[in-house]
Amino acid sequence: MADARRVIVTGATGLIGRKVCAKLEARGYRVVVFSRNPEAARRTMRNGSEFVAWTSAEDGPWAAAIDGAHAVIHLAGANNFAQRWSQAYKQEIKNSRVIGTRGIVNAMRKANLKPKVFVSASAIGYYGPRDATELDESASPGNDFLAEVVKEWEAEAAKAEQLGIRTVLLRTGVVIGSDKRGVGLPLDLKGASLKRPGVVLDFENGALPLMALPFRLFVGGPIGSGNQWFPWVHLEDEVGLIMLALENEQVRGPLNATAPETVTNKEFSKALGRVMNRPSWLPVPAFALRVMLGEIANMLTEGQRVVPRKAQELGYQFKYPTVDSALRALFNRK
Repeated sequence: MADARRVIVTGATGLIGRKVCAKLEARGYRVVVFSRNPEAARRTMRNGSEFVAWTSAEDGPWAAAIDGAHAVIHLAGANNFAQRWSQAYKQEIKNSRVIGTRGIVNAMRKANLKPKVFVSASAIGYYGPRDATELDESASPGNDFLAEVVKEWEAEAAKAEQLGIRTVLLRTGVVIGSDKRGVGLPLDLKGASLKRPGVVLDFENGALPLMALPFRLFVGGPIGSGNQWFPWVHLEDEVGLIMLALENEQVRGPLNATAPETVTNKEFSKALGRVMNRPSWLPVPAFALRVMLGEIANMLTEGQRVVPRKAQELGYQFKYPTVDSALRALFNRK
């Protein structure tokens, strides 16, 4: 029997996933968490009515949980972008997105009672590095490594539409937000990583602690020239857009999860310095990043001017439409 309040969530223990699960339960949904380690997920999460062991690349008993569910929100994927991109690790990045999504869609195909909605994480990396041209959901894809990954990833997710399941591809930008610990200095930078479902730079509580650290030490500034576009979104609006995708039947296909105000990296850095009462004067040389990080440095020194056209046309009201409003809220500044 179909359950109109049961929602499957993968990637539920991540920054975005935790907030999504909390929002779902607050709205009366019954959350089923798919996790590679359900017991660990149960211990670390406050939310989740049921925890199911899930291996993305393999069929298993988990597939039965999809039968009769109202929706699947698929946020999982390998995310550690702090390490260099060897060919083997590039393949892991691709497989975690493409094969993982394929497994979820195959399970939905086999379900007697298929979900009504499939919300799949995607990435602004779809567009590839661009100039100052505004990119809405109709823009053409890029052709670099990440763009190729995202195209294949979205192609697998889009197969759910052929099953009669309303499918949304959430192209996420840089997520800034905080958890209960706020935005203070990270306690242990050894665990820090650069994560990119869109371009999510995450240290437990989002991009901000790592970005704020050099500013706290009075050595903050833009990355490279600072002229690259920096498509960002506040965590609360990221969750809000996921809920829009879940609940608004007009939403289908790609949905850009970025804020309305488009800024360059230099403009974002100035805003961060202003809110923190710190100078933004010391740029991080692009060549130094390339020496340290290799190919991944391009993700930081290049960008794209992505706009949330579809969300705005559907009437979504951003809680934090500007960089200044988002940063002031996160730093508790008036």
